[in-house]
Amino acid sequence: DISVIDSNEKLLRSLSNDVDVLTIHGSCTSISVLQEADIKNTDLFIAVTLVEEVNTMAAILAKKLGARKTIARIDDMEYLIPKNKPYLLSLGIDKMIYPEYITAKEVIGLVKQTGTSEIFEFSGGKLSLFVVRLDENAPVINKTLQEAVNIVKTKDYRLMAIARDDKIFIPKADYKFLSDDLIYIITAPSGIKNLLKYAGKKRLDVSNIMILGGGRIGKMVAQRLQSHLNVKLIEIDYDKCEVLANDLSKTLIINGDGRDTDFLVEEGIKNMDAYIAVTGNSEVNILSCVLAKKMGVKKAIAEVENLDFIDVASQMGIDTIVNKKMSAASHIYTFTMKAKVSSIKCLTGSDAEVLEFVVQQGARITSGNLNEINFPKGAVVGGVVRGEKSFIANGDSLIQARDKVVVFALPDAIAEVESFFN
Repeated sequence: DISVIDSNEKLLRSLSNDVDVLTIHGSCTSISVLQEADIKNTDLFIAVTLVEEVNTMAAILAKKLGARKTIARIDDMEYLIPKNKPYLLSLGIDKMIYPEYITAKEVIGLVKQTGTSEIFEFSGGKLSLFVVRLDENAPVINKTLQEAVNIVKTKDYRLMAIARDDKIFIPKADYKFLSDDLIYIITAPSGIKNLLKYAGKKRLDVSNIMILGGGRIGKMVAQRLQSHLNVKLIEIDYDKCEVLANDLSKTLIINGDGRDTDFLVEEGIKNMDAYIAVTGNSEVNILSCVLAKKMGVKKAIAEVENLDFIDVASQMGIDTIVNKKMSAASHIYTFTMKAKVSSIKCLTGSDAEVLEFVVQQGARITSGNLNEINFPKGAVVGGVVRGEKSFIANGDSLIQARDKVVVFALPDAIAEVESFFN
């Protein structure tokens, strides 16, 4: 049962037409409104307005009024410093979510892997999920999954899913790979080096980066990359440029309009190895990334906050789409699961999810090897982390208590998958 509080009545009406939730018009920092929402019987309270102070106050009030767990969206790194966590817990805030920081970390990881659309790391990199689009020269093109296994000849990978023609599915052994397929493949660290080769892509060195947008995401990305890469950041607001110039000593800050094609050409967009558009305006980000790809940029990353634009942007040749709402939702979602989950990744442009479960003593998943336990057909066990080691799962794998298990699941299978780990 979900209740949504908001001061925008029009927004609530629109929401109630789309999803089955109870809407309450009012302020989330009002005690009477929280009580109307039955806060004392609430398992999880999530404050994600655009105002940090409202979120923190609402979470504190909710906890004092009986909410079991609280989450607040923030926009200040100070709250994430480990030594400050006890203070926040004592106030009643169990978890802080900083969407821009989460998204910036994703972008930084993607810059390092130019041939991939998305990368998700689990257990500190012991397992990684790569989302890669197959080029026409990939050695697996027109080969079945079984034939591809014979080509790759390694146990470092497991194919978890394929996206084709706006549909995502779990392939069978007789499935044939086609050019432009988007593959979801999990790998152990030893397999990362050669993964792109099998997708028909070259590992490209990245030296020159252009960032469009000097907001929180753009600034954090520049801060992390400027020490070892040549970073150029373009921002339309002159006053913000002055602040950025003081804070980013090794980044070239340029005042200009990213919607001006001639301006981008003059600033050397065609000489960039990677282009990152994070202005906060989805249309500007998409169009400038399309230009970047036409000018020969190897890697173009666009922040697209309008969910309706994600599929369109993916079809326009942009390498990677990031969405801070989905990034934040992935982190929040872990709190709603009955099984113990250490990480959830909501896949861009799909309802499918990748989950990292922590196996409990006596869980169904430990009752036999994976071939024997009748695991849901709409899900795949990709890899297992056991202590400090990791391995790719197969039908003979036997899962043990305290293992961390990475699972790809289609929407209809998620509830059943969860029951295997309780």
